[in-house]
Amino acid sequence: MPVVDAAWEQWLSTNVDRGCSMESMIDSMVQAGFATDAARAAVHRAFGTTPAEVASLAHRATGGATEAARTQAVPHAYQYDEAPVASGNLIHAYDRDVRVLMRCERPQLIVFADVLSADECGELIERSRHRLKRSTIVNPETGKEDVIRHRSSEGIWFQRGEDAFIEQMDRRISSLMNWPVENGEGLQILHYGTSGEYRPHFDYFPPDQAGSAVHTAQGGQRVATLIVYLNDVADGGETIFPEAGMSVAARQGGAVYFRYMNGQRQLDPLTLHGGAPVLRGDKWIMTKWMRERVYG
Repeated sequence: MPVVDAAWEQWLSTNVDRGCSMESMIDSMVQAGFATDAARAAVHRAFGTTPAEVASLAHRATGGATEAARTQAVPHAYQYDEAPVASGNLIHAYDRDVRVLMRCERPQLIVFADVLSADECGELIERSRHRLKRSTIVNPETGKEDVIRHRSSEGIWFQRGEDAFIEQMDRRISSLMNWPVENGEGLQILHYGTSGEYRPHFDYFPPDQAGSAVHTAQGGQRVATLIVYLNDVADGGETIFPEAGMSVAARQGGAVYFRYMNGQRQLDPLTLHGGAPVLRGDKWIMTKWMRERVYG
């Protein structure tokens, strides 16, 4: 059973500041393995309210208020503009035709098939297998890379365009995401063993955290993510989106794209996501993050 450690306290504080609802936060914690009562107590503490006070506030808030009024009450509500990814059910991405399996408007999310061939997936795994190191996250206060309990994976980075094969992957993904190749970070390969997981988090750098400035100084904010699945996972290992109430199963060669910064530089809290525990077998993924400006 997980505990409310420093990382979870930071997650609670950040989501309260962003205006996330109590119920969505409780659901996220339950999906991450907390007991419902423990999750509810932690969220109430984060909001500084008791269950009775919450019920009273909810009653007053819904007493005749219109949906428009409730929306206006949330400052700087995220505005969804047109996504950069091409329309249609088949997208030609540089050197390969990629099928669209699903599109979601809120958050802006697309599930793809056939982004990579089975041989390409296998080559990336074999290139990475003997270079893996324990994965880290960004410390919100310092911007340094820290190893923590709630990210149980190993990974490596390929420099952008470091050889012909990696350059081919970079160009295909850039074309699919319809974002300049020079704005992309290097490809990251991650491996999760049985029980490996990554609790719900955001890929963007929270602007209210001091450590974010270290990372946005070069290339600006992250704007979108593409996660490519390099193998079929026997059981578990889905990419979960707790705020959106959906998950994407890991299927070799498939991918999920999600965008979290719009043209106004707003950040979308609905892109909270995580890697569900791998219940059988293991999981290999490749991740590409895109930045506002030229990176590197």
